[in-house]
Amino acid sequence: MIEIISGEKGKGKTKELLSRVNASVASASGNIVYLDKSRKHMYELNNKVRLINVTDYPIDDCDQFLGFICGIVSQDNDLEEMYLDSFLTIAGIETDEEICYAIQKLDVISEKYNVKFVLSVSRNESSLPESAKAKIVISL
Repeated sequence: MIEIISGEKGKGKTKELLSRVNASVASASGNIVYLDKSRKHMYELNNKVRLINVTDYPIDDCDQFLGFICGIVSQDNDLEEMYLDSFLTIAGIETDEEICYAIQKLDVISEKYNVKFVLSVSRNESSLPESAKAKIVISL
């Protein structure tokens, strides 16, 4: 399952994402990972959530990012949820085609390995492709 929190920069997507990840700790039976472009929110996360700063790794494009996601999933059989803050930035996505491609691949990973993905996307709902609009749970 993929859920998207969309909205322009500065609308509160990260705050909503942090609230969701911290709330999910109480009910999750498996592990939770939070991917971000910095360690800025480290102290706002529950200590049971694993924070990964994606910029620490040499990821240049969407395919490399998806490989990175597969690596995380493959090393943790108890992985239940992944929260991806600043999704377009950390995944190196610029076009609508890349958004559709990444969401399609994340859907496959989610189904096969039973991992829920929650993405923060810095775009208005109206400027997202249709495949992404269907997955929006909050539009700010």
